[in-house]
Amino acid sequence: MINRTNTTEAPTIAAMAGKPGPVRKPLQRISRLIRSSFILTTILFCLPARTACARPLQIEIVPRSPEQMSAFYEARGFPANMIDLLAETCYMTVRIKNTSQDVVWLDLSQWKFTAGEKPLHRYHRNEWLQRWQAMDVPLRFQSTFRWTLLPEILDYQPGEEEGGNIILVRTRLPVTLEATFPTGQHKQGKPYRLTLGNLRCAENTQ
Repeated sequence: MINRTNTTEAPTIAAMAGKPGPVRKPLQRISRLIRSSFILTTILFCLPARTACARPLQIEIVPRSPEQMSAFYEARGFPANMIDLLAETCYMTVRIKNTSQDVVWLDLSQWKFTAGEKPLHRYHRNEWLQRWQAMDVPLRFQSTFRWTLLPEILDYQPGEEEGGNIILVRTRLPVTLEATFPTGQHKQGKPYRLTLGNLRCAENTQ
């Protein structure tokens, strides 16, 4: 069942200053296609998605079971110790489309997850980098894994759609996401706020 809710402008938040967005390079576009293809090739095996749709943004969050996640990485030759570690986490695929006429910024530092009214930890990509290095994981697998993650910061141009994965501490409790999206080329516009509740970590099929 698809849940729909609205993002709303924050009327009292002051304009946020920032630097202009980076110039796009062909390699960046290719990496985005890789992340998008990951979503498209696994969407048939997902649990029901949670979707937030409004004028500025369309967001879809799809939970992935340990079986689904493991099968994806096993098919790419990942070491068993990497897969076993990832299988203990809560994996979700996120797709975001900017449906506005302005630049909208993804900044995962402004995404807050809670479960049972307590903060729920999201693993930063740098945490995984440190773990892989400590485990002597080959660089080619570290690189492939990195491309499947949702970027920490990304500017979405009007009409642009990108996606990737977020990884949380596994919980059986419903999860709530509260996210803020700065807007404008220099983050000078009013931010949009989104609350999406009742997200669930996917379980393996019995």
